Amino acid sequence: MISSERYESISNEFKGKRIFILGDLMLDRYYYGQSSRMSPEAPVPVVDIQKIKESPGGASNVALNLSSLGAHSVLCGLIGDDVDGEMLINSLKSHNISIEGLIKDPSRPTTVKSRIISKDHQVLRMDLENSEDTTPEINSSVLDTVSNSLSNIDAIILQDYNKGLLNEITIKNILSLADEKDIPVYVDPKHRNFSSYQNVRMFKPNLSEFYSYMPQNQDIESAGFSFIDEIKCDILMVTRSADGISLFYNSEHHHIPTKARSIHDVSGAGDTVIAVYCLSEISGANPLESALIANHAAGRVCEKVGVVPITLSLLDDILN
Repeated sequence: MISSERYESISNEFKGKRIFILGDLMLDRYYYGQSSRMSPEAPVPVVDIQKIKESPGGASNVALNLSSLGAHSVLCGLIGDDVDGEMLINSLKSHNISIEGLIKDPSRPTTVKSRIISKDHQVLRMDLENSEDTTPEINSSVLDTVSNSLSNIDAIILQDYNKGLLNEITIKNILSLADEKDIPVYVDPKHRNFSSYQNVRMFKPNLSEFYSYMPQNQDIESAGFSFIDEIKCDILMVTRSADGISLFYNSEHHHIPTKARSIHDVSGAGDTVIAVYCLSEISGANPLESALIANHAAGRVCEKVGVVPITLSLLDDILN
């Protein structure tokens, strides 16, 4: 448990922190409606749509979480030259998130995740995306953008959804730049690139991703320390959905139970965890305190329907 006084001293440092976020950008689209009948064409429910809402998703949701907590988000990623890309740009602008690091790639669409919500439950998700690795030209543009954006940056978050932007080449070059400038790197990975993320500050897979890389016959504690030795990260955090978080650092293992009072939707909870953990640590919290605050934040947003960012008022509500 973290005291309200200690939490307050940490959260008071959130404002003004500058975090560079590089990763797969998405537009989250929600179709809200009601379902009271089955389709005569197939055994599926018919949802009468009453409202459509768009919001930043993926790496842009990480930026939204950070901005909502008072930090300054410097965002870099790809969008398509399309209507959905413009919608994402407008949404980011409305939340005062800089769009200077966005790169348009006409060869691929803006990634869109569309969810149909009925009676506060997700009925269906549809994904529009291109997951191929980016071209050498795009890789070069990304590296130039990163290189020009790291002045006065307190931390870097790499948000990897296996959509091609974070590939073997871009990861290697970005980690090299971060090392040169002594900027800590926090990674939310996908299993395809696990071995590329060497010597980072913090590495945060979920449990299924973790065991897609490590032997499944190992218990979580043994596997965790073996993984740290292999990747050489300072901190390993394995998110375990309803079972909370396993945290490894300095030869210590901590299990932190989930803090959700009621779970409506886990979408976007991982984005909240890495945003809050990173921001807490660079604001003076130790790894365990950072994980406790991030765990509370994730539990709070899971009480909401849809992908919603954590805010200071929501975080204060559960921690105070």
